[in-house]
Amino acid sequence: MKETLILLRNWLDRFLYKAVFRPIFFRVDPETIHDQMIQSGRFFGSSLLTRKFIAFLFSYSHKCLEQRILGIKFSNPIGLAAGFDKDGVLTDILPSVGFGFAEVGSITGEPCEGNPRPRLWRLTKSKGLVVYYGLKNAGCERIAQRLKKKTFKIPIGINVAKTNSPKTVEIAGGINDYVKAYKKVADIGNYFAINISCPNAYGGQPFTDSKSLDALLDEIDKIPTKKPIFIKISPDLRREEIDQIIKVSREHHVNGFVCTNLTEDRKDMKLVDKSVPKIGGISGKPVENLANDLISYVYQKTKGEFVIIGCGGIFSARDAYKKIKLGASLAQLITGMVFEGPQVISEINQGLVSLLRKDGFENISEAVGIDNR
Repeated sequence: MKETLILLRNWLDRFLYKAVFRPIFFRVDPETIHDQMIQSGRFFGSSLLTRKFIAFLFSYSHKCLEQRILGIKFSNPIGLAAGFDKDGVLTDILPSVGFGFAEVGSITGEPCEGNPRPRLWRLTKSKGLVVYYGLKNAGCERIAQRLKKKTFKIPIGINVAKTNSPKTVEIAGGINDYVKAYKKVADIGNYFAINISCPNAYGGQPFTDSKSLDALLDEIDKIPTKKPIFIKISPDLRREEIDQIIKVSREHHVNGFVCTNLTEDRKDMKLVDKSVPKIGGISGKPVENLANDLISYVYQKTKGEFVIIGCGGIFSARDAYKKIKLGASLAQLITGMVFEGPQVISEINQGLVSLLRKDGFENISEAVGIDNR
């Protein structure tokens, strides 16, 4: 009976979002809507009453979705990817929306206004977003000062990147910036994600090179922490480059990978969305196959040695389940929520329970990597 009621609730939420709210939202500049959603999230997270109301509308839980990974308990495997909650202001409301974890940031050493507007576009036919924010955030000092006062109800990952500035283009300057941010947030959250793959910053992605990544991780290793460290990697790298990242990671305190960041690949995009901006990285369905291929490759190369967080093109339970069966223990989304509505988190988690039962699994962890064993 409970499952049926949640199905009906999700159906109603989906209908209202797609019939009423999304048509209005999609008529407004996407960054303006994003900023309004951030403000709404802060409001709804500000009191117990509003948090319970949002949980009534969107939350879902089931024991078979629970996992303990790297010493961290996850109530479900669906998380909010970095890039939505840039300054970590939504951590109070995200559990009520139904997320099992969330990644805030990217947080950089210095405050950053990001690239000039416009810097966010919808690709309605491709079900994607073009993102050119350029690591906009309030900087590690302000964000850390606020987050240190918080108690988190779900695991929180802290995504750290280098400031989008000419001062961080050189390897030494970039490392110093990463280290500054990392030190400031060392005692916050449950895990760290080192973002070496942002396509929208000065100097490109210099730390995808094995020598510079080794130098960066040498300095990160010197900072005391018991928290797991993930590296967020690009879907556009050659397999030889991925091999080198894995090799270097084995020599340092790295526990896993976020697969993947935005793609710059536009080969097939203009056939669908003819006005794709030439700048920025692309999220959503256009990156799905690239992300899945990388998850599969990393899992096959490492055989469970590293924890994989799958990210890119998750719009449904089947999308998330595919990533899990390829080797991801956890999955993240943003764009799927934009196109499908906030109830999609509950829909995905409830759908995962059905898919697990169909395949004869008692817990989500049993399905991890099953297609690559």
